[in-house]
Amino acid sequence: MNRSEAQKRIRQLQEAIEHHNHRYYVMSEPEISDFEYDLLMSELDTLEKKYPDLQEENSPTRRIGSDLNREFTQIEHIYPMLSLSNTYSEDEIRDFDQRVRKIIEDDFEYTAELKYDGVAIGLTYEEGRLIRAVTRGDGVRGDVVTDNVRTIKSIPLKLHGSNYPAVFEIRGEIFMSHEGFRQLNETRKEAGDDIFANPRNATSGTLKMQKSSLVAKRPLNCFLYHMLGEDLPYNTHLENLTEARKWGFKVPEYISKFSNLEELFSFIRYWDDERKNLPFDIDGIVIKVNRYEQQEELGFTAKSPRWAISYKFKAEQAITRFLSVDFQVGRTGSITPVANLEPIQLAGTIVKRASLHNADQIKLLDIRIDDRVYVEKGGEIIPKITGVDLDARPEGSSSLVYIDSCPECGTRLVRKDGEANHYCPNEYGCPPQIKGKIEHFISRRAMDIGAAEATVDLMFREGLIGDAGDLYSLTWEEVEGLERFAEKSASNLINSIQESVEIPFERVLYALGIRYVGETVARKLARHFHSLERIKSATFEELVAAEEVGKKIAESVMLFFKDPNNRKLIEKLESAGLQFQSAHSTPQGTKLDGLTIVISGSFETHSREELKKMIEENGGKNAGSISARTDYLLGGEGIGPSKMQKVQELGIPLISEEEFLRMLE
Repeated sequence: MNRSEAQKRIRQLQEAIEHHNHRYYVMSEPEISDFEYDLLMSELDTLEKKYPDLQEENSPTRRIGSDLNREFTQIEHIYPMLSLSNTYSEDEIRDFDQRVRKIIEDDFEYTAELKYDGVAIGLTYEEGRLIRAVTRGDGVRGDVVTDNVRTIKSIPLKLHGSNYPAVFEIRGEIFMSHEGFRQLNETRKEAGDDIFANPRNATSGTLKMQKSSLVAKRPLNCFLYHMLGEDLPYNTHLENLTEARKWGFKVPEYISKFSNLEELFSFIRYWDDERKNLPFDIDGIVIKVNRYEQQEELGFTAKSPRWAISYKFKAEQAITRFLSVDFQVGRTGSITPVANLEPIQLAGTIVKRASLHNADQIKLLDIRIDDRVYVEKGGEIIPKITGVDLDARPEGSSSLVYIDSCPECGTRLVRKDGEANHYCPNEYGCPPQIKGKIEHFISRRAMDIGAAEATVDLMFREGLIGDAGDLYSLTWEEVEGLERFAEKSASNLINSIQESVEIPFERVLYALGIRYVGETVARKLARHFHSLERIKSATFEELVAAEEVGKKIAESVMLFFKDPNNRKLIEKLESAGLQFQSAHSTPQGTKLDGLTIVISGSFETHSREELKKMIEENGGKNAGSISARTDYLLGGEGIGPSKMQKVQELGIPLISEEEFLRMLE
């Protein structure tokens, strides 16, 4: 066989093997025996070794993995991989429904699908070929695990057909079936290795393995459930998933569409009971607004979409003995009581500690030392105590007494009216609060400085840092002299600190750790005032005029900048060259000053995000719903009838994209 003939045969073998992979791993309808399949793989492997330049990146032989030990690189998600808000009752779903109706105001449909208990993954395809696989990470950045994911046979390396977008991302969940997990643990037990606690832990650990050849031996599977891109074939979530099945993706059948809540609740109740019969783990139901335009209209918070929510099934519960309580101090001074428990197996993990939340919860439970207590995982992640077995209570026990002084610095605790938690007011002298502020400052979504919690603790104990501003005066010699630091790790930390001066203003503002100022509020403040100086000098009235800033936030911002310790910190950060004003310190134009504009429908020339940006850059405010304060409805194709009715009732002008652009000329 010459090279030309080999090239043709390699292409035939690749297509045949991928076809049989799809029939076996996605459709569960094999057409050939394992022996016949192995013969095809062997022939392809032989030809590719003879002509290595003909082996493609997505060849089926790449699914066997590599023995090279690779470190993972991290990249930023094109579309942030946000988590979903959780609900635990039908009433909470009704509340979610009311929030959606308040903004959309038009008819809409929900989709509901199972919430698979595995590891989230984002797969990017270009021209029908898998080019990248990225884990969720912190939602903003994730690990590139493409080589490991290529070994999962239910994930297509090349797509079927030709009507898929040139570039798109599809997201899903990598998991292990109950049977695959059982076999894996049996193999490990026979080999004398530790067994995995549950399928999710086994899946997560497998994806993080450095050798893809080992990953290929693990029984990983993947369901795909969400598409992202600029040129998707349909305008609804469900239609795109249905189309994706035709391209070769393993899109599960456990998804339905609903126009009313009672049908949705029936779906939830059915799967709450039926989940025990599934061959894999689920922990709830995911509910989404079906139309993309309506998803855009609802938008996002800093952490989750407003158009989707997760309903969590009742968590697994266990009973164990309550041994003692510790009181932990957070970065804001908030005191959290944590119960120490007799170790117990719960939802696949060993639980030794559980949150008691606050003094009110302790009083409500009337929990006492040596009580038998009920423990469950809130959302099946964070253990919490939900009750006490009073019949098993030892005689002579006494109620817990909540502490009145900080366990770290001895300062007397305070409790503000209307708040559940006690606080240590020694904000600038209590070690956990000082270190907590620094840890928040360097976190990925803030200044993204590459230092672990243990490193902050070490530098604080050594007297190198007393606040976040001291990071910028650290020298290589000081860091290199620390325990566990070598020349390279010291250089990495110093470089990371120096690079952080380029972080944009809104993230610097969030990094300061002003109470009640999360990512979303920091972004709103940065866009409204454009510089730290203007925020510092703003009056109460000026602050509450900013979007999403109420009385509590405004008071907290003013108190922060009055404090001499904070002013000293800001002086250090200014001297270090941090970004204390937006890239555009003032709006690029003032054509829309004081105008509130609502966007609805789809447009020919610009995307909705581009139009929102243009409104903000020209001094206007983009609102999500129509009210008496709305000045214009910027409407495209497909405006909902209820929106049209409301603008007519209120006498609000409707402008087209063309008219809007003329306003900016």
